[in-house]
Amino acid sequence: MLMQIVLFDGFDPLDVIAPFEVLAAGADLAGRPQDEVRLVAAHGPGEVTGATRGLGLRATAALDPAAPGYVIVPGAGGAVAEIPAILGRVARSALIAQVRAALDAPGVTVATVCGGSLALALAGLLRGRPAVTHTLGMDALAAAGARPVRARVVDDGDLVTAGGVSSGLDLGLHLVEREYGPRVAIAVQELFEYERRGTAWRDAGAEPVG
Repeated sequence: MLMQIVLFDGFDPLDVIAPFEVLAAGADLAGRPQDEVRLVAAHGPGEVTGATRGLGLRATAALDPAAPGYVIVPGAGGAVAEIPAILGRVARSALIAQVRAALDAPGVTVATVCGGSLALALAGLLRGRPAVTHTLGMDALAAAGARPVRARVVDDGDLVTAGGVSSGLDLGLHLVEREYGPRVAIAVQELFEYERRGTAWRDAGAEPVG
């Protein structure tokens, strides 16, 4: 299984590093070191500059939208006023065709952290689908045609979205539990000394009354 975390110019570093470390720890503790966590980019290998004081990370490969596993799209970082422009560029980039292909591919789950879901919504990929993003972007998410859900993690099967920047940890742990089970997820929580926040929302169960 391949877990691909996408880099683009202006990405938020924590959106990338948090799920990377959690997923890598999950694979190791599950005894599945062959499950690779890989940094990728639409354009292939190379250095990609993040939004936090020029911090860069290196993509080691091009995104493979057909590879079974997970494709994780982070949000943008930097000054709040600059983030919509960065996400807009992502929504118009070559990455979108690859993410669309991943959503259509069997055995692939697309996940997002923070503004990653908003970039996909702006590109028309989340119409009618439940999703969450940073609290500052929830109205824009609705305007782009998604169904905003105020939860830390929203699991809609082949699409899993997470809220604000630190929710990358919660997304990673949710995916670890999905893939390897709750025992491994708890072991990762203990290793990181972090407890997941909130309940992962799914379109299931009784509707609350009153």
